Amino acid sequence: MNQETKLTGTPLVEEETPAKAPGKSRRLLIMLIVPLLLLVGGGWMWWSGQGTVETDNAQVKQDITSVGAQINGPIVEVLVKEGQQVKAGQLLFRIDPEPYRVALLSAEAQLAQAQLAERQVVTQAQGTGSDISGAQAQLTIDQRALSRQAELLQRGFTTKVRYDEALADVERDRTALADARARAANAQAAIAPSGEQPGEAAARAAIAKARLDLSRTEVRAPTSGVVANTDRLLAGQQAVPGIGLLSLVGSADSWIEANFKEKDLARMAPGQRARVEIDAYPGLEIEGRVASIGAGTGSEFAILPAQNANGNWVKVTQRVPVRIKFDRRPGRPMIAGLSATVTVDVE
Repeated sequence: MNQETKLTGTPLVEEETPAKAPGKSRRLLIMLIVPLLLLVGGGWMWWSGQGTVETDNAQVKQDITSVGAQINGPIVEVLVKEGQQVKAGQLLFRIDPEPYRVALLSAEAQLAQAQLAERQVVTQAQGTGSDISGAQAQLTIDQRALSRQAELLQRGFTTKVRYDEALADVERDRTALADARARAANAQAAIAPSGEQPGEAAARAAIAKARLDLSRTEVRAPTSGVVANTDRLLAGQQAVPGIGLLSLVGSADSWIEANFKEKDLARMAPGQRARVEIDAYPGLEIEGRVASIGAGTGSEFAILPAQNANGNWVKVTQRVPVRIKFDRRPGRPMIAGLSATVTVDVE
């Protein structure tokens, strides 16, 4: 045992002693280098971040137009599909036009009836002039007869009965003349000063509305873009005004809406350079500039803005939307809603 210990123990001590010193030195060196690297890296990140502000609360934005019907009716034909590129004025879908064609014919019939009534009123007004002339002439004749009867009665060549009859004729003629003049006044009052009767004007308005409604049975693209959100655009679907049936995404212009913390705004201004990274396209970096800074925080434009009426208030860092405009058209397709990271150079 002692011999084995003597033979094996001595060499072991001689081999282990030189190996421990380098191991301890290496561990000590690592213990010193790692904190130093962390300190240097943290300092570099702090120094490099002094001239920039960054947020990952950003999305790609595009103009989105909701397209719906302006009249009621079933959809009879759909001429576009999801993802299709369309131009402004292109026909998207049709609504059943037959009810509106019938309404147009009815309005045209109303106009014809109104025009007939107007001619009747004008003719009646013209006829009342002849009635006045006839009544005036008859009154003149009977007045002369009354004068003759008065002279004969004074001389004793006629009776009081004939004189009274002549007087009654004159009174009757005066009443007839007054009636004719009243009818003429009423007939003239029925004629509109502008030359067009109210009934005719209403019929023309009905025709204009019927034609407008008929034209609205063909729904066309108000702007160029890509067709999206066509789940409700089906033949047979009932179109209701105010409810969108599809969306047009304007692909011609895209921008980034970045929501920066309120404490970052003090150093930000329109025109500053920005770098945009799109999560969907790793490695793609797009140059841009700050186009505008929002006039209110996101919470102010919410459907239910935050209120502090009861006094139970917790301060929350607000975010303000900042629009970033690309310097040039990105090399990859921009899709509305894609997440992005924006870094703005505030130096």
